Amino acid sequence: MTVPWRGVFPAMTTQFRRDESLDLDATGRHIETMIDSGAEGVVMLGSLGENAALAPEEKRQVVAMALEVAARRVPVIATVVETSTAAARQYARDMERLGVDGLMLLPAMIYRADAREVMLHYRDVARATQLPIICYNNPLAYNVDITPAMFAGLAEVPNFVAIKESSGDVRRITDLRNTVGDRYVLFAGVDDLVLESAALGIDGWIAGIGLAIPAENQRLWDLAAAGEIGAARALYRWFTPLAHLDTHVKFVQYIKLAIQVAGLGSEWVRAPRRPLIGEERRRILKVIETGLANRPTLPPAPGRGTRAQRGRRPRRREATRG
Repeated sequence: MTVPWRGVFPAMTTQFRRDESLDLDATGRHIETMIDSGAEGVVMLGSLGENAALAPEEKRQVVAMALEVAARRVPVIATVVETSTAAARQYARDMERLGVDGLMLLPAMIYRADAREVMLHYRDVARATQLPIICYNNPLAYNVDITPAMFAGLAEVPNFVAIKESSGDVRRITDLRNTVGDRYVLFAGVDDLVLESAALGIDGWIAGIGLAIPAENQRLWDLAAAGEIGAARALYRWFTPLAHLDTHVKFVQYIKLAIQVAGLGSEWVRAPRRPLIGEERRRILKVIETGLANRPTLPPAPGRGTRAQRGRRPRRREATRG
């Protein structure tokens, strides 16, 4: 299917039972909730999806389930998080065979590659598939920074269509536009920078805390994308304390706890992650419960049209499977 490279693409969690076994039914229900909220696509098995904690066959089970639930109503994007280029190539091929609509590609895990190695890794994986690819830049988490100059060097690769920008430096949005123009679709990847990023011209948002507050998350994006900054700013002030939960080393635990409090899933994670305890749990629960208890009345939605018509600006490039 054609991927509408705009709007909200939630980074889905992988739901577990208390014994750490996969809960595919719960994961599927949450996907359904996000589709109902207006999401333009779903991103499976990224950082929030605890990719590295899953066995290879489990990853494939999760993605197959997501495809079944989405039923081609929205695109399913599978994240490539592997420790070697060979494994990443194989995973990309497997995802294409399963029928996903696109990939989100990370640098190889564990090894801290230099710029040449990163670009070779990205090119090698791209050659293994015809799927469109979101390039994920998160130097804070993965110790590899894909700079605007590097993205200019990768621009010749036709199936690199988008960037998830999570450097934590909102200046990168303008630096990317000045360096590569409109070559790539730009997604915000840091929840508490999304309004600032929207003002600078991003096309979409790969969202985290919105998994617990999907209606408010979607309305914030719709307002920002429509240029209704006053209404968006008022909603953003309420949203931001919750969005800060997306920027901590324990963001998976924090966001999963928020999902549980909101009644949309469970907090269970897979070791070495552990559920929160003690003072930290009380502190994060206070943030979550205060936010949910003070949910604002949502401002009127701007004219959103059909799902395929939404977004900040007309589509630059379409990307289809195959």
